[in-house]
Amino acid sequence: MRTGWKRGAKNRMDWRKAVTAVLAGIVVLGALYLFMPRPEKPVAVEEPVRAPAIDPFARVSVQGKAAIVYDLTTGDVLYAKNPDAQLPLASLTKLITVYSALEYLSPQYPIVVTEDALATEGDSGMILGERFSLQNAAKLALVASSNDISEAIALTVEGVRSLSTRQLSATLAQSMGLNQTYALNGTGLDESTTTAGGYGSARDIAKLAGALVEKAPEIAEATTHTAITAATLEGTMHTLSNTNHGIRHVPGALLSKTGFTDLAGGNLVVVYDTGINHPVAVVVLGSTIEGRFTDVERLTNATMLYFSSL
Repeated sequence: MRTGWKRGAKNRMDWRKAVTAVLAGIVVLGALYLFMPRPEKPVAVEEPVRAPAIDPFARVSVQGKAAIVYDLTTGDVLYAKNPDAQLPLASLTKLITVYSALEYLSPQYPIVVTEDALATEGDSGMILGERFSLQNAAKLALVASSNDISEAIALTVEGVRSLSTRQLSATLAQSMGLNQTYALNGTGLDESTTTAGGYGSARDIAKLAGALVEKAPEIAEATTHTAITAATLEGTMHTLSNTNHGIRHVPGALLSKTGFTDLAGGNLVVVYDTGINHPVAVVVLGSTIEGRFTDVERLTNATMLYFSSL
């Protein structure tokens, strides 16, 4: 009996030691866990709340019946007011005349001032029989809006292609996707009190002006100066003023063309570079003779704000 009791007591002591050892281990492990260095949790940083972008065109008001700001690089329309309305173009028709001529004739092709050309309204100092290269004639037609030179260009192309101005403009419009555009004459002068010399939309003119800048940059660049001096093939010099008296205030200007008739009212297109090779066309149709300049100025200012905020 004595021996069995001793053995039981010993077993109980061994069990207690084992339990004590386990508990001690748990305590040690708990202490290690509590004091063990832990990786810091990332601190959540709240994103700053950005104020909604202000649309620089939101408060722009134009007198014109139609207007557009057309990004020629992306094809985006930044501003539009009746952009596809078909309206009289007045002398913006000369863009059609010049572009059509460049499609069929070389820049050095001779343009002759004929009696029919001189019979058009307006006198820009041309002399019967004078000859200009198409390039110089185009500059005079666009910069000074010379009607006799524009008509001389149109008549030359008609003779070469055996097609009327309307047929030539229809071909051009179809090839370029200008759905609202056609011309009845080479100048844009009203045909009558009810019929204009050319029709188109603000969107069409924006595309056409941009295409002309690409096709004939030297001719387009001439329209950004306050005056143009061009020589005949015989060496006679002609100097004419730009009909856009505000073009010098447009930074990065690439092209400018004015237009005004009784039916059209005041029209104006300006193409300018908003950055590095990022041209934008601004077109206003159906404004007033002075309102067209104010309208385009407002739109170009808003366009500059738009790109500066990007």
